Amino acid sequence: MTWIVKACKNLTMVLVLFAFLAVAGCEGTGTREQVDDTVKELAGKKSIDRMEEMKKDINKARQQQADRFKKIDESAEEK
Repeated sequence: MTWIVKACKNLTMVLVLFAFLAVAGCEGTGTREQVDDTVKELAGKKSIDRMEEMKKDINKARQQQADRFKKIDESAEEK
């Protein structure tokens, strides 16, 4: 029974070491960016970001259109 406890202690340390190396090893490579990009795509974050950008663009277009109408109304009143 004691050999199981010793093996688990050693195995835990080895697993922690491998996990640390895996995370630290991927951080500085170009592959990490691709992995992050893929994860964001699968999680739907990219779609949400695109929708937020579209909302901003639509609001900007509405504001521009409102400004144009206001200018037209002002110029029509002056005449």
